[in-house]
Amino acid sequence: MTKRYNADSLIAFGQSLLEKLDLPAERSAVVAEILLEGDLFGHTTHGLQLLAPYLKELSQGGMSGAGEPKVMQDRGSAVTWDGNYLPGPWLVTRAMELSFARIATHPVMTVNVRRSHHIACLQAYLKRATDRGLVMLLISSDPSCGSVTPYGGCTPLYTPNPIAAGFPTDGEPILIDISTSTTTNGLTQRLYDAGQHLPHEWLIDNQGRTSKDPAVLFSQPPGAILPLGGMESGHKGFALGLLVEALTASLGGFGRADRPDRWGASVFMQIIDPEAFGGLENFKRETGWLAEACRNTTGLPGGSGVRLPGQRGLALRREYLANGVNLAPTVMPLLEPWAAKLDVALPESQLPPA
Repeated sequence: MTKRYNADSLIAFGQSLLEKLDLPAERSAVVAEILLEGDLFGHTTHGLQLLAPYLKELSQGGMSGAGEPKVMQDRGSAVTWDGNYLPGPWLVTRAMELSFARIATHPVMTVNVRRSHHIACLQAYLKRATDRGLVMLLISSDPSCGSVTPYGGCTPLYTPNPIAAGFPTDGEPILIDISTSTTTNGLTQRLYDAGQHLPHEWLIDNQGRTSKDPAVLFSQPPGAILPLGGMESGHKGFALGLLVEALTASLGGFGRADRPDRWGASVFMQIIDPEAFGGLENFKRETGWLAEACRNTTGLPGGSGVRLPGQRGLALRREYLANGVNLAPTVMPLLEPWAAKLDVALPESQLPPA
């Protein structure tokens, strides 16, 4: 039977590992919490799976542990930081805290962070805003690498460029987290390592042939991930990918044209207070009506009906918090060497209730 782990013990374990590499306690706790949230929502490639590469980056100086983000611009409702490659989860939560503090006087707060380190699972942040009755938009790119091809091409150029958004309803919030590509780097890497294929031809090789095989991304020259929509309507995903590039790297004034050589992120975050527009209760009445109408739509024969964005993740999160977290089988083998090296006890596992 699959073993599970208490959520708090996983956070404490992750925090201890990070602290051993001199990341301050408060920053370590935030990084561990956000990584675990990824697993709680079912994003196993962007949860604690990332902790081992984060530890490597921190130990080798790719991720900065000390210092503060540099304020490049601050016009009240519009802020730009240079993140100095500090931990992405900590920078994003700092940007959220700044926005929450100013939202009463600035009902639309926008923070752009350039030269952040990787920010993990975008959906992991959204509930912190929706629980306050706020709308949140979070998008990210990595100007140091490319794996997605523009529509009509087969050369990797930019990243999967995720778009996340959360908004409250009169019931559960809607929590959106999608890539503007057909699949992600994390999933293709995991399948490549396991010698497995994708379920559909979401990739294209260096000769322009579509493929399910992640190995095409590791050939010389490499193939690429197709934009969202694939060969049929990938022009739409391509357009969204360009929009992400504009709002992240371009708006922050640092991106692919600068040819950075460190794993990182360009981040655009916006917090909106519905109370300053049509009012929060009216907002939730409308979003709640739409959510219910979607659920009541006639389902496909043999299907399970309409599932709203975030619905499965919220249910999984509740179940994991109650009964223990079922980690991906690749996570602990990656972290055990770090635990031994840094003299940190592994978290005790538990069996799920019968």
